[in-house]
Amino acid sequence: MSLPINPKPFLNSLTGKTVIIKLKWGMDYKGYLVSVDGYMNLQLANTEEYINGEPKGNLGEVLIRCNNILYIRGVDEEEKDTEMRD
Repeated sequence: MSLPINPKPFLNSLTGKTVIIKLKWGMDYKGYLVSVDGYMNLQLANTEEYINGEPKGNLGEVLIRCNNILYIRGVDEEEKDTEMRD
């Protein structure tokens, strides 16, 4: 059985790192996490959009509202230069 964790320290630890965010609508965004606000909205820089694992283009700076996020995860160093995989 896993224990629940507080998401704010987790998100703050990812600030300044590359992350992958999966939205409820099926898109994935990979980018540099610039900031997180009190409502857990996320600001990303150098953002790339992926739909079904296929790159769809660079979006640059993006603001993602918290209620659209399915999950967020950090990207490993060796994973930064490889393409997205399901």
